[in-house]
Amino acid sequence: MLPISSAPKLISHKLKVSFPLAHGSSALLSLNRSEGKWVRVFASATETEAEVERKGNDTFFADQAVSWKSLGLSDKVSVALRDSGFGRPSLTQAVCIPSILSGKDVVVAAETGSGKTHGYLAPIIHQLTNTNTALDSEGEERRMPLKTISLVLCPNVMLCEQVVRMVNGLLGEDGHPLLRVEAVCGSQGWPDKQPDIIVSTPAALLNNIEPKRNRRVEFLRSVKYVVFDEADMLLCGSFQNQIIRLINMLRFDEKQVSRLVTSKFGKPLEIDADALAQFDSDNEDDADFEEDGSISDEEEEEYLEDTTQIPTVENGAGADIRKGWRRVRKIYTRSKQYIFIAATLPVNGKKTAGGLLKHMFQDAVWVTGNFLHRNSPRLKQKWVEVTVDTQVDALIEAVNNSSTDRTMVFANTVEAVEAVADILEKASIQCYRYHKNHTLEERANILADFRENGGVFVCTDAAARGVDVPNVSHVIQADFSSSAVDFLHRIGRTARAGQYGTVTSLYTEANRDLVEAIREAVKTGQPVETAFSRKRGFRNKLKKRAFLKAGEAKESQAVRA
Repeated sequence: MLPISSAPKLISHKLKVSFPLAHGSSALLSLNRSEGKWVRVFASATETEAEVERKGNDTFFADQAVSWKSLGLSDKVSVALRDSGFGRPSLTQAVCIPSILSGKDVVVAAETGSGKTHGYLAPIIHQLTNTNTALDSEGEERRMPLKTISLVLCPNVMLCEQVVRMVNGLLGEDGHPLLRVEAVCGSQGWPDKQPDIIVSTPAALLNNIEPKRNRRVEFLRSVKYVVFDEADMLLCGSFQNQIIRLINMLRFDEKQVSRLVTSKFGKPLEIDADALAQFDSDNEDDADFEEDGSISDEEEEEYLEDTTQIPTVENGAGADIRKGWRRVRKIYTRSKQYIFIAATLPVNGKKTAGGLLKHMFQDAVWVTGNFLHRNSPRLKQKWVEVTVDTQVDALIEAVNNSSTDRTMVFANTVEAVEAVADILEKASIQCYRYHKNHTLEERANILADFRENGGVFVCTDAAARGVDVPNVSHVIQADFSSSAVDFLHRIGRTARAGQYGTVTSLYTEANRDLVEAIREAVKTGQPVETAFSRKRGFRNKLKKRAFLKAGEAKESQAVRA
């Protein structure tokens, strides 16, 4: 049996170990070396509603015997978590915390509301509090030559500010946050004093470090832990080039450290500000990056030749280090840890976020949640087919039937949000409106009011991803989701952190086949995205059906003529 209190050792063959994570049953932790990728899978995705009723919240929480301290966290961090209302770790946290503490790169793909944010913040805060403050031989507190920090990347300002709030919510005995955290996004520029954790969007970070070489060099050298929150979004679309550029910058710094840290004779070289000044030239520009953000072998070698100043080592060792470096550019000592967090992570295809991670981080540990891409057994779904004539009445009825203080209503566009809100207000139902046309400050205030006072919250998918609003018990889809990712993030706003919830989906004839496929996937415990992958086929089926109807109509007219 593998004790959960210690970080599990990764071995080169398949290993299956059971330990009591979920009360009343053993969760299965499997470390599968499949095609060179480590995969950790825990618990079962086949829980029924009856089993959930019998076991209560135990499909979310780890067994009562599992504590924060038993996962490897310090007393300071464990007490801060308990004082913040997190008495027990969740199943996701019970597996991802030891994985992160092991020092390996980690990919956490678990359903929304499973505790992923604290699952990565807790071990990072534990590591940083142990690293940045040390005791010398005389028992006096001192700082390390270069402060170790963590970088958390999020796709938007709202998520950055949410992470900052969660870090600031973990307090020490003096009532102050355990670590200093700063957001670099929106109107918030680079901090005057380096914090322990920097939370930023990719564009804001690049805008603040690229123009200033000294800042960039010191920042990249200081970063030890890099978190990509909402990784599936960051690794696709407009973010992808920025993220790959940042990853290459960080990896290149790792190679520089690997080269600098040890002389030919294995004697460590102190990495401080003087070494950095000697190692990096202030008068040269960066190597040119390719379109995908990567550095070619030729550019990397030229960059090393032209801009790197080798520390002087006796017996001409510097030249040997330079030659040796060319041979080990792709095999180097790692000095940073990369952590990817996602609630949806498609892996089929090289261009998907999961496919990209498998290619770029082949030795990463994968932690997969119980109900990833699946319907939670704590979630009850209602399906209401509507027409143009019945849609308004069905919407008002769904909102009025909410037996909760907090209801979220999703629409697909800004115009649809305004139309839905107008309909509700005409029916004397007061509601919030939330979409991209509001300023960041307005959105923050609207969310804060909804968190505090509850009510009906009409929004686009801008509020579907990552935004944590406690105690939302009812989600209504006034417009049906256009993709599996949107669907999963919408329904993930409720039934969070072991709570129960209801989703009411209004759909039209155009979505009927898709809804039937989703309902079948939910019934059989299959991933929801398999239904959406057939959406193109549904469209073709509908077109064919319309074409046949048109043909029959023409034929009927011809017969009458």
